[in-house]
Amino acid sequence: MNVGAHRIAPSANVSPDGWLRRYPATAGVRRRLLVLPHAGGSAGFFHAWGTAFDSGTEVLVARYPGRHDRLGDPCITTMEELADRVSEAILPFHDVPLSLFGHSMGASLAHEVALRLGRRHGKHPAALHVSSRRPPHRLTPRALHEQGDEALIAEMRRLGGTAEAVLRDPDLREIVLPAIRADFTIVGTYGPRAADPVGCPVYAYIGDEDPGASVEDMSAWSDVASGGFQLDVLPGGHFYLVDQHESLVRSVLARLHSADDGSRRP
Repeated sequence: MNVGAHRIAPSANVSPDGWLRRYPATAGVRRRLLVLPHAGGSAGFFHAWGTAFDSGTEVLVARYPGRHDRLGDPCITTMEELADRVSEAILPFHDVPLSLFGHSMGASLAHEVALRLGRRHGKHPAALHVSSRRPPHRLTPRALHEQGDEALIAEMRRLGGTAEAVLRDPDLREIVLPAIRADFTIVGTYGPRAADPVGCPVYAYIGDEDPGASVEDMSAWSDVASGGFQLDVLPGGHFYLVDQHESLVRSVLARLHSADDGSRRP
């Protein structure tokens, strides 16, 4: 299957409400993938995903407030509000099968969005893809958001994925730290909860050297899977998805195509 890493796509655009960066399909939309970034992350981190799939796949990436061109928008500090806002933003995009992919904090967010879409709107996703994050019933939150800036920076360095130049530069740190602290407040206050099924297949991904979650942890996502479960273990740490970009995209794309064959719910 051609991953489509070099396809030429129209320029990305932003949804009217500002919550989604949209990478249009080039040959008619047959399916959509919503990508939910990690704590401290932004839509820009997943820019390469916008043209990484085939011509029938439209990619949507969540734009959290308080960063980049949403720098002036107040940060959100609870999972409940963030999941509510993302769920509302994605409602107009259910005319074709919609799958969710969340990395780290984004995996918890993807699970919450999937639950809201099913319970409130009767629109189950075609599939839930979760990366580098323990499932809801195995979470052990840490109160890093209650500590000083240096503790947050140390955690960002431990996990990787943030340019060292950003963490070292005092001016850049002043810009990015409010959003990082807001995201770690979400993570730190989102405690263990029931393993509520999402009404669709679940696919889990993890690096074999991830310091924040284990293969056993990721296997427990099967407890929320209603339509089958698979786990991929790839080489790397918490941000394995950078070095393993092509392998990960190939796996996700294959599962997006399988969703076309009838796994989508109303």
